[in-house]
Amino acid sequence: MENNLSKAYAELLLIFSYMDQIYVNMIPKKLLELFNEKKDKNYQPKINPNISLSEQNLQRKTLALLAMINLNYWCKDENKRKDMLKMYAENDKKKEKELREIYNTDNIFKKQKNVIKEDNIKQENTELIVYKGQNKIMRLLNKIKRFLKINH
Repeated sequence: MENNLSKAYAELLLIFSYMDQIYVNMIPKKLLELFNEKKDKNYQPKINPNISLSEQNLQRKTLALLAMINLNYWCKDENKRKDMLKMYAENDKKKEKELREIYNTDNIFKKQKNVIKEDNIKQENTELIVYKGQNKIMRLLNKIKRFLKINH
């Protein structure tokens, strides 16, 4: 997890390098220093400034950090700020609902029952058929009996 955060810091710094310096100056120097100190120095993010950030393969933490920076440092209009907080809360509720549906124990058991039913329906009869042939001793005894009957 720490590795993802350090990659996110590297991506943030590259994004900031493409931005107008006015916006970068709004971010506290201590925070920028933290990003620089903690970034993954071996990770080379690939960000195309000609494509929107939503279309790029950014770390999820990068997007979360950008949202936090936007809310705390770049958004000066109080109404827009409230709207963003509302939107973030709605997104959190949606994500929470999705996770609840995915990990709901009732749904897990329902899915498991359906899988079991499907397996029972699809299951082919693959039982082994036991061939009960005569073993050597029985064959020998039967030969002796036949021999004795012939001789009688």
